[in-house]
Amino acid sequence: SDAICNFVICNDSFRSQPIIFNPDFFVEKLRHEKPEVFTELVVSNITRLIDLPGAELAQLMGEEDPKLPGTNSTASGFFRSLMSLKRKEKGVVFGSPLTEEGIAQVSQLIEYLHKNLRAEGLFRVPGNSIRQQILKDALNSGTDIDLDSGEFHSNDVATLLKMFLGELPEPLLTHKHFHAHLKIADLTLFDEKGNKTSTPDKERQIEALQLLFLILPAPNRSLLKLLLDLLYQTAKKQDKNKMSAHNLALMFAPHILWPRNVTANDLQENITKLNNGVTFMIKHSQKLFKAPVYIRECARLHYLGSRAHTSKDDLDLLTSPGSKELQPLKSQKRSRLDSCHQEETQQRTEEALKELFRHVHNMPDSAKKKKLIRQFNKHSTTLTPGSDVPTSPAPRRTRSRSFSGLIKRKVLGTPVILERKSRDTTPEPTRVSKENVQLLQKCGSPAHMSQTKLKSLEGRKEESSRRMRTLLLSKDSSSL
Repeated sequence: SDAICNFVICNDSFRSQPIIFNPDFFVEKLRHEKPEVFTELVVSNITRLIDLPGAELAQLMGEEDPKLPGTNSTASGFFRSLMSLKRKEKGVVFGSPLTEEGIAQVSQLIEYLHKNLRAEGLFRVPGNSIRQQILKDALNSGTDIDLDSGEFHSNDVATLLKMFLGELPEPLLTHKHFHAHLKIADLTLFDEKGNKTSTPDKERQIEALQLLFLILPAPNRSLLKLLLDLLYQTAKKQDKNKMSAHNLALMFAPHILWPRNVTANDLQENITKLNNGVTFMIKHSQKLFKAPVYIRECARLHYLGSRAHTSKDDLDLLTSPGSKELQPLKSQKRSRLDSCHQEETQQRTEEALKELFRHVHNMPDSAKKKKLIRQFNKHSTTLTPGSDVPTSPAPRRTRSRSFSGLIKRKVLGTPVILERKSRDTTPEPTRVSKENVQLLQKCGSPAHMSQTKLKSLEGRKEESSRRMRTLLLSKDSSSL
């Protein structure tokens, strides 16, 4: 993933210019539109990686003024007062708070130095003070400068860049981040027993710096990216300029990380940590300005919710009028994706129902099976599977009051369907006399009962009913 560029450019036939997709689009959107939510998200992950006590956390959040080393000491007060007097002479660019205008002026110096990285002792050998003053006045006044004219040397420009950083009211990495950088320098690996070792945990350090850079002020972050990229390219040519990443860190740590108005005596034990921290930033500068994946995902979900399908159009940064013409195309594309998703879901549901119905159909005959089949039949309009599985359940059997109907149900298994007088009435349960039960037991199992025996049984039944009617008629006649 490190090899993937931050910006992916692709051509679109619908537009007259390329479309730029930024993977950190939603991160930047959340930063600008909801800074409080963004800061809380980032700081909560910073505290997961490094241990910040309450006071240091409040300083990082800007809730308290940072307590810096040397602020209560009077040993080097003379040097601190001298440096503060120098910074009172503010210009438009030098000595004033960092602005976009100042970055635009200083970026000319950085662009020139990218073309002259082979100069030996770059950033270490001082340039000519007179040429530096002329260049400084030109930058403060906003005058156009032609650095390629040959009037200025690369050492003049390099020294002036360090001067600009040193005259900022606070270091480029800000005072409130100072303690966090000290804690990041202490991140080390653990051994098998869970004890800390002296080996730096580079992965956690990179992740912590990525998070910390996300909450830097926008001008500071922009200039820091330009500066670290310049120092990274300078260190890659150390065989020519003799300036390694560590040598460059020694030159720039006092300007971008050390608190203002302090000396080396004030820092003492922390100087090594600070210098090593800047060295680490230079070596890994190409990874530090990418938001961690989980921050990107949280920012994306904040705006898109849990939508499964999100196209690259959502990451479109192009704000030209031509982008409005593609809005119908975007909505059509999203609707097609949503319809495909619904069809897939419906297809999976139908397949699951088919499998369930097969299982029910293959069950042995029982009351539970009949109940399940009735439920399938009740929801046939929405849930019944395809025609490959028989879906018509057995018709409901209606009880008969006649003895012959009982015999037919037991022997042939075919129900006798009787019309009901109304839906509210239910048939009375069949009453079987003892004689009928004994007769049924004599018949044996349905498999061994023949059609002849069935006819004889019916004949006997009719004969008995005829005798009963004759008897009743005789009784009626006698009574008359």
